[in-house]
Amino acid sequence: MNRRYYLVIIFLLSIRFFGSAQLLSQEIKDPEAEFARIRTLAFDGKLDIASADARKLVNSFPAYGDARILLGRILAWKNDYSNATAVIDTLLMSEPGNADALAAKSDILRWSKENTPVSTGIRTGYSFDTFSDPYSRFWQVFNAGAEHRFKRGLVAGGLNIGNAIIGEPAPDNATEWQLEVEAYPKITDKNYAYLAYAYSPGIYFPGHRAAVEVWQVLPAGWAISAGMNYYYFDRNIFLALASVEKYLGRYWLSLRGYLYFKDNGLTTSEYFNVRRYFNDVNYLQLTIGAGTAPDEPFDIQTDLMRLSAYSVRLAYNVSLRPRLMMKIGAGYSYEEYQENIWRNRFEGNINFIYAIKMK
Repeated sequence: MNRRYYLVIIFLLSIRFFGSAQLLSQEIKDPEAEFARIRTLAFDGKLDIASADARKLVNSFPAYGDARILLGRILAWKNDYSNATAVIDTLLMSEPGNADALAAKSDILRWSKENTPVSTGIRTGYSFDTFSDPYSRFWQVFNAGAEHRFKRGLVAGGLNIGNAIIGEPAPDNATEWQLEVEAYPKITDKNYAYLAYAYSPGIYFPGHRAAVEVWQVLPAGWAISAGMNYYYFDRNIFLALASVEKYLGRYWLSLRGYLYFKDNGLTTSEYFNVRRYFNDVNYLQLTIGAGTAPDEPFDIQTDLMRLSAYSVRLAYNVSLRPRLMMKIGAGYSYEEYQENIWRNRFEGNINFIYAIKMK
């Protein structure tokens, strides 16, 4: 009796084991059809099922590059940017020139910047700009404000306190304030913008400052933009700008050009930026440029003296803690302030953003 009982148990367990083994050993017969099915699931918003099935497809066909790209994009749609990047990097190790993989990597990197986990944060920072010819000037700005990320993009506002320390022959030590607001609205999945306005009743800050720039995202990690900057000091000042950008793996490259409508005619400036991302947040950026207009906003009237300049800046953005970000930078310009007369100019800044509410 006991013997028969054990034999029955062994028989039933064997059926279950071999049946499970058969299910586990089932192979995907048509990877192209499976790819299409998973893509449909993803487009229908069933991301959990799609990501699990895409991973099975990748494990079954490790050389199927399109499947890896699809898996990476699905993970990015789930906001899992680290694993999405790792999936694409695995493919790029064997196919470094894969255009679709490079485009996916660029998109994932851009999405990770647009979808920061910070919902509401506070800002504070300090910057300085100084030269010693033909007189000494030390201009420093303290700033504080807040930001909030709405469904359509980031909005931020704050107060700037500027202090100008000017030496002979007309010494001065003046402090004044400026209010500013800026926004980064998302227009469509392929278009976003930057809008800004600032007001000050002082004599060093511009009385009014406004800016608008619109980006168009293109295939293969490219983007272009165009915009206009406006200032009012003792007169109206306009600068038109355009840029072309490219995400290339963990690098972001940008070439920006400015048209400065001066009283004595039109002048130009060109700036090249290269940024190296170490992860989704931390990066190091180098900027080199030449021309009349700076690529940072005019924030003091004496900036209008510039006739030409060659400049270089270095900036580092780093996450100190999950809720605390820091950006620190320094720059140097060799600046022509009178015809054929040049001077050395130095700048530096440090800024912090603390997230008081995460998504």
